[in-house]
Amino acid sequence: MMLETMAAVPGMVEGMLLHLRSLRKFEPSSGWIKALLEEAENERMHLMTMADLVKPNAHRVAVHSYTEFLKDIESGAIKNIPAPAIAIDYWKLPKDVTFKDVVTVIRADETRSNDNTYKSPSL
Repeated sequence: MMLETMAAVPGMVEGMLLHLRSLRKFEPSSGWIKALLEEAENERMHLMTMADLVKPNAHRVAVHSYTEFLKDIESGAIKNIPAPAIAIDYWKLPKDVTFKDVVTVIRADETRSNDNTYKSPSL
């Protein structure tokens, strides 16, 4: 889903930039505007079709992704390093929290069940 969301952006942006450049310079685009916007539309339809089939929402996808991330940390596939200062400051976390704790807090934010106060790592 994320790939399809991003895939439409380059064609749309470049198509619009060429459109504006063509208007500003009074020059034709040799068919590039149409081709790029059609590609953006094609990618959008991939996304819309999958969204209709899967019925995802941003929070559901994010919660699933963070859950998988936590599994990788717990299995050792991703090292459980100390939490970065930016996260400690933002969520007002204890200084000794780990990466796993930060991912847990972020996942809780995505579920909208957290009041942004730190709870034990057993979340």
